[in-house]
Amino acid sequence: SVLSADPATTSLVLVTTSLAAAAGGVSAFIVSTLRYKNYDLTMFLNGILGGLVGITAGADQMTPNDAVLIGVIAGVVIVFGVALVDKLKLDDPVGAVAVHLICGIWGTLAVGIFGAMAGFDQFLVQLAGVGIVGAFCSISTFIILGTLKATIGLRVSETEELEGLDRHEHGMNAYPDFGLNEH
Repeated sequence: SVLSADPATTSLVLVTTSLAAAAGGVSAFIVSTLRYKNYDLTMFLNGILGGLVGITAGADQMTPNDAVLIGVIAGVVIVFGVALVDKLKLDDPVGAVAVHLICGIWGTLAVGIFGAMAGFDQFLVQLAGVGIVGAFCSISTFIILGTLKATIGLRVSETEELEGLDRHEHGMNAYPDFGLNEH
């Protein structure tokens, strides 16, 4: 376990985590620039996050080269994942689904593809884990959101949404420069 504070393992985790983050940022930046013909800082930052999420499951099992490859793939996944979420019209303004769900699945599966534990049997274990956790989360979410929808509701009024929930829920504007103007 990484929690054993073994200096060699801790150092490896620091290196693989840093490399995957850097590779994710660079690859997301390159792919988004080529695809959209525009420099997009948010894609670069989400690429870094995607690299971090992608390496987390196996940071102590990967070589530095594995970490770079995992990060590069996570960065590419971010660009196409954000596009998919937009196409599906999901409300995800910060790209959290692409970063955490899609890159999380990629990183979990990567443990069976790269590093010290790689192998077909391990890949199947990782795939089963993704399926089981996905099923549990889907069922739990359905139950919780169904209960909320039936009792107190899931949406705020359109006015509250446009004016911002900070004002309506907390009596203040967290970002006053971004409020609606009544001209």
